[in-house]
Amino acid sequence: EFDCVYSSWATRADGGFTDEEIALLAAIGPFVAMALVAGTTRQITRTLVSTYLGDDAGERVLRGAITRGVAERIRAVVWFSDLKGFTRLVDTVDPELVLPLLDEYAEPQVTAIHEHGGTVLKFIGDGVLAIFPVGASQAEAGRRALAAAESAFAALIEVSARRSASGLPATEAYLALHLGEVFYGNIGGADRLDFTVIGPAVNEAARMSAMCRPLDQDILLSQALVDAVPGLQDRLVALG
Repeated sequence: EFDCVYSSWATRADGGFTDEEIALLAAIGPFVAMALVAGTTRQITRTLVSTYLGDDAGERVLRGAITRGVAERIRAVVWFSDLKGFTRLVDTVDPELVLPLLDEYAEPQVTAIHEHGGTVLKFIGDGVLAIFPVGASQAEAGRRALAAAESAFAALIEVSARRSASGLPATEAYLALHLGEVFYGNIGGADRLDFTVIGPAVNEAARMSAMCRPLDQDILLSQALVDAVPGLQDRLVALG
């Protein structure tokens, strides 16, 4: 809240400020306040769009990428994760425990994704949708996504252990990683837009995530991603 701006001024002069200097400070005060408010407001805006949209999407929006239906075609590793048994948890635990649970299980994933160059686009209930854009090579993007997955799942184990020790409901996560082409941009109504990704690759990642439970696997990788990362095939189990 910026109802007003306070400032204090000091001088090394033995006699303090002269009357002329005090008059000058009084005159420039409103302009200094305007500059401070403008700079601070811009910083708050950048922080807000980064927090709610992600660093990359936020920067694009601030640069004016706000036209509905305008999307960039990119290749990316799509991350689609959700929590095991979340529907059952919601139905059986105190509602006041649900939001803290979501926050605790989302935080390690968000941290790992950002640390490895990914962008979190949205939270879909208990799910996380993120992308790792292909830059220099598909293999490099794939390795970053896999490193983020390993880091996130290691941290989630610690979260579950801590919550269980405290008598709080605990769960685990499912994750699907897929490499493909997506449309990255603004989608929605004239008065409400969402900066996200769409396309067959996103749909496939969502369907893969739903297959984790029947296939009894915490992490599923698509053949497209496996083919893009040399040597990865040797670490995996083929599921057909």
